[in-house]
Amino acid sequence: MVELPSSKDKRIVESGEFEFETYLSKDELVRFLRSLVDQIEKGNEIEISSEDWVIRFTFTEPIEVEVEFDADAKKLEFEIEFRQRSKIITG
Repeated sequence: MVELPSSKDKRIVESGEFEFETYLSKDELVRFLRSLVDQIEKGNEIEISSEDWVIRFTFTEPIEVEVEFDADAKKLEFEIEFRQRSKIITG
């Protein structure tokens, strides 16, 4: 399980949209990424949590990776997008 620092408000994530932003030290980021990689290597389910919330997500491949670099703003951004397989309804 990937655990992040807690937020101020308790939130149970079961449906809808959820967004969380935090700042991590380099060591905390390394632990977060290693835990995430371990989960991805083991299967197709990720669990991310803080003391206040938990998200369990089963994903499929391919996984989208986006790299954005802004030299003027001196900023490098990575985005990883996991998706769930759409349910196919047959009749």
